[in-house]
Amino acid sequence: MKTNFNINNLLRENIKTLKPYSSARDEYKEATGEMVFLDANENPFQNGVNRYPDPQQHRVKSQLSILKGISTENILLGNGSDEVLDLIFRVFCEPNQDEIITLPPTYGMYGVLANINAIENIEVELDQDFQLKVGEILDASNSKTKLLFLCSPNNPTANSFEANRIENLISNFKGIVIIDEAYIDFSKAESWINRLNEFPNLIVTQTLSKAYGMAGIRLGICYASKSIISVLNRIKPPYNVNELTQLRALERLSKPADISEEIKNILQQRDWLISQLNQITCIKNVYPSDANFVLVKVDDANKRYSELIQKGIVIRNRTTQPLCENCLRFTVGSQMENIKLITALKTLS
Repeated sequence: MKTNFNINNLLRENIKTLKPYSSARDEYKEATGEMVFLDANENPFQNGVNRYPDPQQHRVKSQLSILKGISTENILLGNGSDEVLDLIFRVFCEPNQDEIITLPPTYGMYGVLANINAIENIEVELDQDFQLKVGEILDASNSKTKLLFLCSPNNPTANSFEANRIENLISNFKGIVIIDEAYIDFSKAESWINRLNEFPNLIVTQTLSKAYGMAGIRLGICYASKSIISVLNRIKPPYNVNELTQLRALERLSKPADISEEIKNILQQRDWLISQLNQITCIKNVYPSDANFVLVKVDDANKRYSELIQKGIVIRNRTTQPLCENCLRFTVGSQMENIKLITALKTLS
């Protein structure tokens, strides 16, 4: 339990006094009976998308609230997780003054967003087991260090960080800790959204792009304290999640049994894929996976990547990333796709 935390000590000064834009749909919320809407300069001819979408995505949040067991007041939705992350930067980080900490190898957008927002990115590499160096991370932080990004399960390493190390960081880091759980549905680890009440400086991000199979609709989810969500709502674009995205999300979220079955299938395929990869001559190490992908060390990543491309198989070459020399990343595909990958790898000499 973290005490004596005051979010106002971390907010940018202009955000503290910001008056958010009020859209037509924000101002009128009563929508009872048959109303004539002449307030938002919309086209009156009905085609399903002629009206502006719900700016607060109430129906989607309600469905997530039921599925996750968390209040809608603790949820913010974005145009993909990248928009959510960018909002966090703009709320807490003063350009050309503040810093963040990232833990390579990790998701590259944290660093990109730092550059876009003119924020210095302090990098503290993971250890050789791809785990957190808690002492070094805390030593690297100072009064200007506003955000700490933890991707768990991590991309590209596929492992989850040890819970006691994460808790140590949340308890002792003076800024906001963001845990990116894009791959949590493939992990046995418990989601940190279940402990939001203990840590007012914790933000957890998730997505519908991975386990829910909806990368194309771009819907990112932010779970945090009511006070953090309230501030993020002040600066988000009024209609950041479009009507089609909301409708497709609702349709998908209403079928949890289908989602669970797909996750089960992916995990079975992951286990089979790992068992086969361990028998491939050019593969030197297959790292444990808590995600829907597998990181492997090969004899020559650039060579093997090119050979697979020539065989019509696109994978990710991660050899340029810290601690990932000669490493390739394989997404767990369908049974047929995984068989094609293994067949192709067996032909390499």
